[in-house]
Amino acid sequence: MTGTAMTAHPRLSLNQATVKYADLATALRVTGQAGIASIGLWREPVAEAGLREAAKMVADSGLRVSSLCRGGFFTAADDGRRRAALEENRKAIEETATLAAAGAPGSVPVLVLVAGGLPEGDRDLPGARARAGDAVGALVDDAAGAGVVLAIEPMHPIYAADRGVVSTLGQALDIAEQFPAATVGVVVDTFHVWWDPQLDQQIRRAGRDARIAAYQVCDWITPLPPDPLLARGMMGDGHIDFAAVTRTVTEAGYAGDIEVEIFNQQIWDAEPAEIAERTAKSFATHVGPALTTRTGTRSQS
Repeated sequence: MTGTAMTAHPRLSLNQATVKYADLATALRVTGQAGIASIGLWREPVAEAGLREAAKMVADSGLRVSSLCRGGFFTAADDGRRRAALEENRKAIEETATLAAAGAPGSVPVLVLVAGGLPEGDRDLPGARARAGDAVGALVDDAAGAGVVLAIEPMHPIYAADRGVVSTLGQALDIAEQFPAATVGVVVDTFHVWWDPQLDQQIRRAGRDARIAAYQVCDWITPLPPDPLLARGMMGDGHIDFAAVTRTVTEAGYAGDIEVEIFNQQIWDAEPAEIAERTAKSFATHVGPALTTRTGTRSQS
């Protein structure tokens, strides 16, 4: 940490995707300089540094770890690709445990799972969704043994074909509730779920068993860019009512870190330090007022 006088909201975590072009060392540094106490890590920058060195860097940073992105992508229909996907997810589970253990107190071993889309030439959406559920079941014992929480992230339906066949929080909970709440939870990401007319009901459902493993925020901006994956904006730049969603998540019992995860070319092209500072200010304006000041890990109701 750099001894900066800046202090961000204590619940804020900067997801590495928001500073996509920064290497791990830079991401850790600008997070701390912006007064942000927590970071959400991605596997690719960790792999570039090497897991052992990455864990040392995290420990030296003094930051909490709020999650590791990402596992999943396990909807393949053929046995070979399915086995390969499961083995890759088992590696991700080990990485999650290692990095969380290296983080400051309050770090949580949460592995975010994105189910994956339809295999090439496949139009059986229910079948792909069922295979995603089966894959979670195949990983539960590994996760439990490592003390890792598998966090199923529903994705906006616009991505159902190529990225996420699990489209709603309700569908994610349908999978998660087949397994112990201590090991399988869900991600509430405002970008993906803000449109859902059942959102409040499903957040409350998640809260009953303490299944909200992660809460991520960013805005939905229009017009959509040519690549809809990059349609995320800084809080306040789009259409999402962060106060309403945040209050519901808080009332459901979630008291952990809140990640800002933004995929946006203009933001990626800016200086990482500038983006970290902007993130802290936007969070304080649009998310912070709806929160208590409690810090801690995933809720226990």
